[in-house]
Amino acid sequence: MPNAVEIRRLDGGELHAQLDALAAVLADCVAGGASVSYLEPFSHEDARAAFEDWAADVENGRRLILGAFADGELVGTVQVILALPPNQPHRAEVAKMLVRRSARRQGIARMLMEHAESEARAEGKSLLVLDTVTGDDAERLYMRLGWSRVGVIPGYALYPDGRPCDTTVFFKAL
Repeated sequence: MPNAVEIRRLDGGELHAQLDALAAVLADCVAGGASVSYLEPFSHEDARAAFEDWAADVENGRRLILGAFADGELVGTVQVILALPPNQPHRAEVAKMLVRRSARRQGIARMLMEHAESEARAEGKSLLVLDTVTGDDAERLYMRLGWSRVGVIPGYALYPDGRPCDTTVFFKAL
């Protein structure tokens, strides 16, 4: 376990200062086979461009980005998407829960999720939704954290190598 893990909301100058570190986490996860929206080949530059787009959403109040720092190094991130249709002001979506492969199995994902829930609650949200690869470690984590499983959508997404994967949808009332 790292000596010190800190989870904090990234915005403004700190978010822009961490773009390369955030991109490195995303690129590491995709290289490890995570189904998080991207296909191979996927470069650091591709990952940075994604975070630059998301940073614009943060600046416009449409998204939150949290960072997990272990001994001062950014090793994980999660997002809370706030911008949803007008008839869903009470709801947010948790997305891109990512932890570097070298930092897994240390409780960092759990801490990120707990902070994401807290931040969503602070934003006035009372319902969260997310989806994850069926059978993945993340699915078990969400169950342990009290999320309710809605069901499985077969072949919903692809792994980075193009193979299809099933997706499990979850919700949690805050």
